Amino acid sequence: MAITNPLNSVRSSAVVSATLVAAFFLGMSALVVALLFGGGNVESEFVDPGALVRWGLPTAKLIAHFSMAVAIGSLALAAFAATDRSAEHSRLLNLASIASAFWSIFGAMVFIFTYSNAAGTPVSASDTFGQGLWLFATEIEMGQSLALNLLAAAILTIASLTFRSLSATVLLAALGFAALVPLALIGHSAGTAGHAMAVNSMGMHLVAIVIWVGGLVALIAIQSSNAQTNQTFARRYSTLALVSFLLVAISGVGSASVRLTEFSDWFSAYGTLLLGKIAILILLACFGAWYRILEIARIGAGGKFWRIASVEVVIMSVAMGLATALAQTPLPEKTTTLEVTPAIILTGEPLPPAFTAVSLITAWKIDLVWLVITVAAILGYLAGVRRLAKRGDKWPVGRTISWISGMLVLLYVTSGAINAYQEYLFSIHMIGHMILAMGIPVLLVPGAPVTLIMRSVEARKDGSRGVREWVLWAVHTKYAQFIAHPIIAAILFASSLVTFYYTPLFAWATSEHLGHQWMVVHFLITGYLFAQALIGIDPGPNRLAYPMRLLMLIGTMAFHAFFGLSLMDGSGLLLPEWFGAMGRTWGEAPIDDQHTGGAIAWGIGELPTAALTLLVSIQWFNADRRESRRLDRASDRSGNQDVEEYNQMLARLAQRDQRNASDQRNASDQVEPRGAGDQNAGN
Repeated sequence: MAITNPLNSVRSSAVVSATLVAAFFLGMSALVVALLFGGGNVESEFVDPGALVRWGLPTAKLIAHFSMAVAIGSLALAAFAATDRSAEHSRLLNLASIASAFWSIFGAMVFIFTYSNAAGTPVSASDTFGQGLWLFATEIEMGQSLALNLLAAAILTIASLTFRSLSATVLLAALGFAALVPLALIGHSAGTAGHAMAVNSMGMHLVAIVIWVGGLVALIAIQSSNAQTNQTFARRYSTLALVSFLLVAISGVGSASVRLTEFSDWFSAYGTLLLGKIAILILLACFGAWYRILEIARIGAGGKFWRIASVEVVIMSVAMGLATALAQTPLPEKTTTLEVTPAIILTGEPLPPAFTAVSLITAWKIDLVWLVITVAAILGYLAGVRRLAKRGDKWPVGRTISWISGMLVLLYVTSGAINAYQEYLFSIHMIGHMILAMGIPVLLVPGAPVTLIMRSVEARKDGSRGVREWVLWAVHTKYAQFIAHPIIAAILFASSLVTFYYTPLFAWATSEHLGHQWMVVHFLITGYLFAQALIGIDPGPNRLAYPMRLLMLIGTMAFHAFFGLSLMDGSGLLLPEWFGAMGRTWGEAPIDDQHTGGAIAWGIGELPTAALTLLVSIQWFNADRRESRRLDRASDRSGNQDVEEYNQMLARLAQRDQRNASDQRNASDQVEPRGAGDQNAGN
């Protein structure tokens, strides 16, 4: 199809141009002042890359991050608010392409300057510098992360112009969000205290900022002469902005808890700049509440709403300038140091106290991402139930209890004692695995979340896709239909054990934060798909007959039992460089603890297996009862015609049997005399 010229389709109005110019200069001013105040550009005492790198790196980073926010925010707004292939949708994709191009250019500069700063050498065109840059991109984690982010920017630059459907847009937005992950991973050093909390906070912060800042710039850029269109986009953006602000606030608390551990830290240069950023974010929240509550209803093609939104963008740029300077500002010096132990080297944190029964209640290690997910899932579910109740529809209480229970168990597994000890004890890790894959799905699946969304969320009529439409799209994709097939779900559920524990995936998930998060998601999804195939209420592909479901359950659980026995009989550690080198002075020896984990894998599966068997049996019984009632109602509607026809069929069968019996007797009577005559002749 023909591709419109992005420079023509995204020519901003005078207000938009003035907004961007003001945002650039004020953002740069905030960056310079913050760098001078916090010492983020001070010349190194040992090796210094030069003034170009000291000033060029934060400058390029600010422009790259702002461009990245506009690119991803435009795609997110297009996916959530625009109608497929509409003029607004096309303009948002063009804006995303232009912003991605700036992101690519300045991202490349960030990549080069970061290497130069880390190596302590000025930027040059020498072979030595080039070889070091290649090594930085291929062997060093920071370089790999920046290279992946840069690659995503280059792909989005071209793909945003090439793939123009709404389905492609959400995939491009997903790629943009995935590009934030490498930046979150290098935002805090692995193997240092609070690494998981810092990475989670940084990831949530980046996601929220790109939606909030980039979405608002995109909203201003696509304003039209149609007041109704402007109002629709503004309302939908305000929903995204509200969620983004909450994520920024939560992630800010998490980040501060890691970096500013003492009260005096707030009076350092880093703490002062952070307080300034917090004040600006509070101001932005007030702006947002003002124009979203008071001005959206009066929105038009110009006027007060757009002026307020433009001022908000400028203030956002100041906040981003401070944030960029904070990344260069040294953290407050710590007065206490931890004794170096094997656990410190491996995990960045000291060994926890010996695990006891009391630890199951008292030990907590909050995972901020899963805390937000579980709380949001509970509140969203309750909001859906409340909406149904307000219009007079009923929703079974048991489903609500089941869903909330599943989410609370998920919260405990990801933030309670399981998360606090799973790095140190294989047996605790295995308990978490079994609960994630077999316990939580048994509670979540009966909650029927897709059915609740279909019934409670209002369908859009303008061709755009909101939460309801995207959920239905996701569950009906060919990929989702394939992995949700009962046989495929069973294979994935059973094979995950061997694939995970007997490949490098186990080491990755144990030692790397991203791997751990992947593990949680993987076990949850495979367990959910398996439970959905057995007891699912939500619509699913190719439902098996109930006897086949029971056979599939028995076969899969037998595989789990064999896996547990193999761990119990094993003589070698699965991960000796981790569990064997942790230096624990309490608890079982690592190999004995692994044997305990095998026993857990074998024994703990009995409880969810029994629950699944019971639920399948109950559903089977209820299905038979419903079928009987249906037949009874059909019989009543027909005046028991089916019963009369059945009785007539029995009568015909009885008559046929009588005729057959009579024919057999007649044949026997004819044969008997001949037999007697033959006997007399013989005598």
